Amino acid sequence: MQGIPNSVIGAVSSVLGAYYYSHSRLNGLFMESGAPGDVPDGNCEDKCVRWLKRCNDDPATDALAVLGHIIEPFMDEDHSNDEHRRGQDRITKALARNQLAYHMNGVITRAGATSASKTLADFFKIGDFASIEAEFSRAISNVESDPHAAITAASSIVEAFCKTYIDVHGLEMPMTQTIGPLWKTVQRTLGLNPDRLLGDDENRILSGLTSIVDGIGTLRTHIGSAHGRGIAPPPITSSDARLAVNAAHTLVTFAMERWHSK
Repeated sequence: MQGIPNSVIGAVSSVLGAYYYSHSRLNGLFMESGAPGDVPDGNCEDKCVRWLKRCNDDPATDALAVLGHIIEPFMDEDHSNDEHRRGQDRITKALARNQLAYHMNGVITRAGATSASKTLADFFKIGDFASIEAEFSRAISNVESDPHAAITAASSIVEAFCKTYIDVHGLEMPMTQTIGPLWKTVQRTLGLNPDRLLGDDENRILSGLTSIVDGIGTLRTHIGSAHGRGIAPPPITSSDARLAVNAAHTLVTFAMERWHSK
């Protein structure tokens, strides 16, 4: 297994040490990501350095996989904050200098690797339903072991679909780039708003799509893995997470079919 390069450890530790100023949030993030051993001593940045180096030293740990989970909430989160974007860019450049690349949902690969040659945006653009199906299957695989991460992944896929659609069609990106406003922009253009000219049954379905988006977004905000849950995250059952992921899957598949049928 490939270890985490020292320059990447330095960049990630500096960025996350400043972002997760709460020790409990940082500890929870490393623990749920599978970092081995007890909590190291030191300030937040030192703690990151020591824990990431410990991942390298432990032969039973896939260090890059752990790193991907650790930086996922920070890298996948959308912020208008310039400091946050600079931090994301710093981590991306540190990985690139070591021939590594970060991809949505915590995946780190060798730069240029075939398995990562296309992004979610590429899959949406060409209507690659099989690859999107694989992304949702990966989210479902986390339902039992980490339902919070499964919900975050489902929300991220919906957001990625909406951003891709908005970008491809030259639509105005909403000021707040969270799942609700993004979906409203897509919904209007795809003709998925309830309409008095439609039958009651179809209008109920279209209204239900908005409820699905609102529910997934609320779940992610309250109990997903993207906001630093701390050591004791709010409880959620695997069946709740499975419902959220399957609902997101139905929504995205339907919206993709509507997009590409046009």
